[in-house]
Amino acid sequence: MIKPVPLFIGLRYVAARRRQQFISFINGFSLLGMALGVMALIVVTSVMNGFDRELKTRILSVVPHGFVEKTGGLEDWHSAAAQLEQRPHVEAASPFVRGFALLAANGNSHGVEFQGVEPQALRDVSAVGEHILMGSLDALQSRSYNIVLGRILARQLDVVPGDSVVLTLPEVVITPAGIFPRTKRFTVAGVFSVGAQVDQSLALVHIDDAARLLRMSGRAQGLQLRFDDMDNALGRVAPYAESLGQGFSGEDWSHSQGSLFQAVKMEKTVVTLMLMIIVAVAAFNIVSALVLMVADKRSDIAVLRTLGLTSRQIMSVFVVQGSAIGIIGAFIGAVLGILIAFNLTEMVGWMENLLGMKIFDPRVFFVSFLPSELRTGDVVIVLTAAVLMSLLATLFPAWRAAQIQPAEALRYE
Repeated sequence: MIKPVPLFIGLRYVAARRRQQFISFINGFSLLGMALGVMALIVVTSVMNGFDRELKTRILSVVPHGFVEKTGGLEDWHSAAAQLEQRPHVEAASPFVRGFALLAANGNSHGVEFQGVEPQALRDVSAVGEHILMGSLDALQSRSYNIVLGRILARQLDVVPGDSVVLTLPEVVITPAGIFPRTKRFTVAGVFSVGAQVDQSLALVHIDDAARLLRMSGRAQGLQLRFDDMDNALGRVAPYAESLGQGFSGEDWSHSQGSLFQAVKMEKTVVTLMLMIIVAVAAFNIVSALVLMVADKRSDIAVLRTLGLTSRQIMSVFVVQGSAIGIIGAFIGAVLGILIAFNLTEMVGWMENLLGMKIFDPRVFFVSFLPSELRTGDVVIVLTAAVLMSLLATLFPAWRAAQIQPAEALRYE
């Protein structure tokens, strides 16, 4: 019967409301702060997860999961592609030639990465053909010198299908008349929109045209790979490339796009740590509430000690009280955060309809809605951190309560 006494008394102190209105207010404020902190953390981490998912889905639907290149170029790419497609998790391979250039039209210019591709094979490794707004990917024919641009890039150059653009390579040609940069005029044959960074930095041409520009006629620079799952590409592309023979090298999407996703991950970590301050403030409020409670309950503590409770049991009473406040607040915040995270996209859409405005203008933002993806691991981490902080916050006030001497406390009673 003695063991549950600290639990019983601690929970009774949490529920007590008479004669301690101020302490009860601090208890309620601590509980509210803990609930708001946990709720905010769960919602924000869900939003960051949603943006990470959208970026990966949109970018990696267009950008291949891996690249295999060969020094000096690849003449028989069909044979290499057949070998790679037999490897585990590899679904398709497509030849490419890529380089960097300056595109200019209508007095505007923009640096781009241009890729020479084989339109039919490209469809097996990239979904860019499914995102064509104007024109057609099939217009990329050998010696046609047609080009397909991203939506934002086309808007910056102020061009539409049928217009001409000038592609300038970072090379020069020496002629009797002087030194001139290497340029070539292309006709815009299509515009695609993925809703990601590639919309303003990628241009597609036929692989034969790109090979001639880069003086690689008859050869491909390498192969683009698509895996059954983008995570299966991690750590596999380089070994697959080396198995093809000497001169082959490979890299997966984490090298070409990893810096972007690392930035998103770092931003999520920093925001989480900053919002954890709210939980820490709530924990400090628990300290304040318990310190006041200990001062108010000195005589009660002395009576409990004279009735036989040990210092450890007295300490347990206030650990139970403070932990209960933190745990109840954390679980209330978790329930609210989970409900909001599951319905956040619909809530923001309803608010936009109510206000008659777009919070995320599609002309400005790649992602024109507020995505949310709730992950069980994040909820567990947030709840664990909140409960641990609440528990740690109780230790000092509980220790002070355990040091109260009955004779000293009851001297003037």
